[in-house]
Amino acid sequence: MLEGIFGNATAEKVLLYVEQYGEGYARAVFNTFDDVSVSMAQGQLKRFEEAGLLVSQLKGRTRLYTWNSRYAFLPEVRALLRKGLELLPEEERQRYFSERRRPRRTGKPN
Repeated sequence: MLEGIFGNATAEKVLLYVEQYGEGYARAVFNTFDDVSVSMAQGQLKRFEEAGLLVSQLKGRTRLYTWNSRYAFLPEVRALLRKGLELLPEEERQRYFSERRRPRRTGKPN
């Protein structure tokens, strides 16, 4: 859907992942999408960091990428990605973007 704008399908998926979760790393993108390898995700994340759209920091041995708040077109890029997420078919949204991000509350009944 947005791959023509961002260059390719992997770039689109990486940015949709970061928009959905606020941050990301290559292995998480790989675990989410069936057709994206770790090296492809790493390459796209590095490319977006070099372009200034993302920034990264090491957390342990993992390089974690987040939005660069100083990027001039960040609000516009994020608005485009949010619209892209809204227009995804419900099946795809559930398949790719329904990961639990917080631990389950202790003692919560099933």
